[in-house]
Amino acid sequence: MTQLVWFRNDLRLADNPALTAACKTEGPVKACFIVTPQQWQEHDWSPARVRFVIAHANALARELAKLGIPLTFLAARRFSDSIEALLNHCREQGITALHFNEEYGINERRRDKTVRQQLAAQDIKVNKYRDQTVAPVGAILTQQQEPYSVFTPFSRRWRNWIEEHQPAVFQVPAPQGDAVKPQQLDAIPTGFENAPPALVKTGEHAAHDQMDAFLDERGGHYKDQRDFPALNGTSQLSPYLANGVLSGRQCLIAAHQAQGAGSNQEGLNTWINEIAWRDFYIHILYHYPRVSMHRAFKPETEQLAWNTPGDHLEAWKTGHTGIPIVDAAMRQLNQTGWMHNRLRMITAMFLTKNLFIDWRLGEAYFMSRLVDGFLASNNGGWQWSASTGTDAAPYFRVFNPVTQSERFDPEGEFIRKWVPELRKLDDKRIHDPGKGGVIPKGYPRPIVDLKESRKEAIAKFQALKD
Repeated sequence: MTQLVWFRNDLRLADNPALTAACKTEGPVKACFIVTPQQWQEHDWSPARVRFVIAHANALARELAKLGIPLTFLAARRFSDSIEALLNHCREQGITALHFNEEYGINERRRDKTVRQQLAAQDIKVNKYRDQTVAPVGAILTQQQEPYSVFTPFSRRWRNWIEEHQPAVFQVPAPQGDAVKPQQLDAIPTGFENAPPALVKTGEHAAHDQMDAFLDERGGHYKDQRDFPALNGTSQLSPYLANGVLSGRQCLIAAHQAQGAGSNQEGLNTWINEIAWRDFYIHILYHYPRVSMHRAFKPETEQLAWNTPGDHLEAWKTGHTGIPIVDAAMRQLNQTGWMHNRLRMITAMFLTKNLFIDWRLGEAYFMSRLVDGFLASNNGGWQWSASTGTDAAPYFRVFNPVTQSERFDPEGEFIRKWVPELRKLDDKRIHDPGKGGVIPKGYPRPIVDLKESRKEAIAKFQALKD
């Protein structure tokens, strides 16, 4: 009875349902990870994310090797090729049972369905586990047993579910045998070589260290500081969460423990609410597959006639729109592979409301740059900003990026860091350089009028209702 654990979006030993289950069965345990560079390109994975995943897959292989579990790296181009690679590996290794944690994108679900069918034909038992969310997908339903499409009632039911079930984490399995020599991936796949410097340290232990430091030092101030990009007010755990080095359960339980130890309740409750948002967007991905098929959650918004992207899209991508907070945010993204969450909303709403460019183009660009690019959260955030998604901001609510900048970067500290052309401006003018003075040399004029473009966007959404 040889067990195989197929690692995907769950690169950790602790709190891993598939690994835990495999280690409780009889017989040796082996593991695999399938490298699919062409599929990653088709899913707009960034070089930063690919480098992160490979570094953490190597780290996982080293930790598994200490437990006597060899991890084999299999090569395939796409999901369709990975199925054959997995089947061949199972035959070669005499695998009798496969274990994996579910993923919820439409392509991943189709792949897993085919794997189950083909392995069953080979008399190989397939065991799948619900892992990505705190509350298993399908567990949070309305009284009519329908999926929620609005966050606030979902979050209330989610918190009730947690109170009722008190989710726990799985411990790191005991050694399954003598330590083995780990296999390692040495090369970055072609097309993903040019990644920015690593944003966070590599490894499961590093992820927990960062989580503990956040909860001990900043978690209590999270509500007050999280919206200010110049402050170190967020956890920056998103790369670990997006790629399964940490689980949402681990974060939730650690937050509850910090609250029990006397940390600021309100600050940590706000952070726990972000875990609920993550669960909500995964829940949407599971129940409404169209959102992972380049479709709007609100079907009527498919009729919107978006502007031709052209030079405006390129100016937005490169951080040359003439709107300082937008440009600073996009340059942070391009240079680091990460963007502060408040700025994700500001830049997304600027693209979709002021420039009136299709949200799908922005969604894909973020994925192509982010180290924490995660389909459910990225799609959910973009559709929220574009007013095409679940619990969307009313179409007539449009962020004014200058006002947002004045409120959340009041001294222009963040702008000065990423837009050096504006460093010499005072704290007032830096948010809107063209107002009341000469724009510094080398910095563009705004590519769009904020007030007029807002009116035009509202009118286009209103036309859908009429």
